[in-house]
Amino acid sequence: MTAELRVVVEADGGSRGNPGPAGYGAVVLEEGTGEVLLERYASLGTTTNNVAEYQGLIAGLRAAAELGATRVDVRMDSKLVVEQMSGRWQIKNPGLRPLAAEAAKLVDGFAGVTFDWIPRERNKLADALANRAMDEAAGKPVAFDSPTEPKAPRNWAPPSLDTATRLILVRHGETAMTAQGRYSGRGDVPLSEQGEAQAMAAAGRVAGISRDVTAVVSSPLRRCTRTAELIAADQGDIPVTILPDLIECDFGDWEGLTFAEVRERWPAELDRWLDSTAVAPPGGESFQAVAKRVRAALATLQSAYPSGTVVVVSHVSPIKLILRDALAAGDAFLHRLYLDAAGVSTMDMWPDGGIAVRSVNETAHLR
Repeated sequence: MTAELRVVVEADGGSRGNPGPAGYGAVVLEEGTGEVLLERYASLGTTTNNVAEYQGLIAGLRAAAELGATRVDVRMDSKLVVEQMSGRWQIKNPGLRPLAAEAAKLVDGFAGVTFDWIPRERNKLADALANRAMDEAAGKPVAFDSPTEPKAPRNWAPPSLDTATRLILVRHGETAMTAQGRYSGRGDVPLSEQGEAQAMAAAGRVAGISRDVTAVVSSPLRRCTRTAELIAADQGDIPVTILPDLIECDFGDWEGLTFAEVRERWPAELDRWLDSTAVAPPGGESFQAVAKRVRAALATLQSAYPSGTVVVVSHVSPIKLILRDALAAGDAFLHRLYLDAAGVSTMDMWPDGGIAVRSVNETAHLR
């Protein structure tokens, strides 16, 4: 029997003018732990507070459905939406009726949904996302730290490297699958001849960054372990440590296929996957799951090597997710960043949560 997934949806919406420039925000939290599972926010153009609040509710319910939640506790600081969705107040505004009907249809897809009013000060996460949506639409500068995470210290002064862990992120060299543009996840394909040459070039670039590498860690797949071995040999034959959590995303039924082939056979599934990091390919793994294990791997590395330089040899998806988090970017970053085979990126991490990304996808060594 499949275990029930119970979540909390916190949602909000706002309008600067009522009607005026509007936006919504929604956060899905795991019940009990409070862990943030998904965030949603968007601007809505010009509309009212109530419309924005309903749109936040709809976005939150859709996100919960994407996660496969069975029971949802909706919490909002909009008394109107909570009372109307609970059936205690009539929906007199004709403009709200289609939105309430859409929300009700989503509610019917769960085993159970409750609606609770909470004061605004307890709805800060969703409120911050709604305001971020409005600020971005207005072209105002925004802090890109997720409102659900503690902000890292910010300072223009160059930080000391004495207590930093430097990560040199290296994507493995080319394989036959890479050259053909095919999804290559858990399939254990070797480096091509070109990939061997690229890995050796990457070793030279790593040496240019540091001749005093503390450790070389790798995904367990041989396209990575071979790349890591060549880098380690250039550093004086230091050992290569395997970290299973650095393995590539499991692309399931899409393994070995091109994007065009997947688009032809799974058009709806592909669109859902592209739209949400919570969605997995058929029989595969979501980017949210990859991000969770990669974060655990980084925490392990920072604990094991509180200073020094660590070379991390991995794949496109884990490295993109590491850089997304380091740059406090949104999920769109994953589709806008290109990582070459044997490309090199560098970042520093400090115990207080500080992060400095120094380079992304260096490829001059490959020319």
